Amino acid sequence: MLAISMDVENVPGALKAIAGVIADHGGNIVHIQQDSEGELARLYMEIEGVERPKVLLSELRSLDVVREVRVLRPLKEIYGKRVIVMGGGAQVAEVARGAITEADRHNIRGERISVDTIPLVGEENLAEAVRAVARLPRVGILVLAGSLMGGKIAEAVQELREEHGIPVISLNMAGSVPEVADLVVTDPVQAGVMAVMAISDAGVFDLSRVRGRKF
Repeated sequence: MLAISMDVENVPGALKAIAGVIADHGGNIVHIQQDSEGELARLYMEIEGVERPKVLLSELRSLDVVREVRVLRPLKEIYGKRVIVMGGGAQVAEVARGAITEADRHNIRGERISVDTIPLVGEENLAEAVRAVARLPRVGILVLAGSLMGGKIAEAVQELREEHGIPVISLNMAGSVPEVADLVVTDPVQAGVMAVMAISDAGVFDLSRVRGRKF
């Protein structure tokens, strides 16, 4: 995997020119981010399948629209898999406490697992956020932390699991979300711990063996 950051002129056709050079080298762009400020845009790309990275980098630097190219470590090697926690503020905080504590234990030993949280209320807001998880990079698992979730949120959970293969842990709460989650855990701290264990490469916890159970 080749990860690069580029300062590019913020003009029409710049991305097309860059993508064309990458395609000529057999590269496949698997992740891309762009931030634009005035005359310059900052592009971050992760590219697979490039057999001659030095030649590719040289050709990218020679493009008129490219100001600078930097080679970086891929984000997965730095931040690793992501645990996403959303729901009520107090419950989210407790789940995050368990997840961060467990992630620290794994990361000390060389893994990379990060924890992202967002406290949200409202059926529409939460359903939208659950569906948007599929658009986030490197997500390993979602934990829903609250006291009442159902309706459109449950529909979004089913879509996330069935269409995108992202597992979901739910706290033991009122509503229909616990019925459609992969796992239901009563203790929020334990839910965070189990979420990290479920996506860890070194862990022995197999979510598929306890799918549908409540703890």
